[in-house]
Amino acid sequence: MVTVGKKVKNFSRPATGDKNISLQELAGKKVVLYFYPKDNTPGCTTEGQNFRDAKAKFSRQNTIILGVSRDSIRKHENFKTKQTFNFDLLSDEDEMLCKQFDVIKLKKLYGREYLGIDRSTFLIDESGVLIKEWRGVKVKGHVDEVLAECKLA
Repeated sequence: MVTVGKKVKNFSRPATGDKNISLQELAGKKVVLYFYPKDNTPGCTTEGQNFRDAKAKFSRQNTIILGVSRDSIRKHENFKTKQTFNFDLLSDEDEMLCKQFDVIKLKKLYGREYLGIDRSTFLIDESGVLIKEWRGVKVKGHVDEVLAECKLA
């Protein structure tokens, strides 16, 4: 489990673009790691588009954006292409990263309970320390809030 103010344990996940991305190789840059429930759903699409549209501003803050869900790389590639995302998506089919960041929660939809990803974002500094977390994220205005925090960090 991650804690604000503590170093995040290194992870390595399959990513779009036929890559494997590890936290260790991103040292020297801030990392926005945002967890979302599912590719090609309305809220997740809007959130990804908002990050896409603000990517240049994040780059100016020496910050990389990475989206994470339990979808497969194939689904991620289709989603990324369809939405012209300019950042990578990580596949966490085995939920290793979801468990590390404790984002799997009991949810309800039409009276049915299931375990799903609680929309959450984490900001990791250049040395791998978690400096801010947002849980139970509402999409509207969220990317601006994360960007503001990157400017302060």
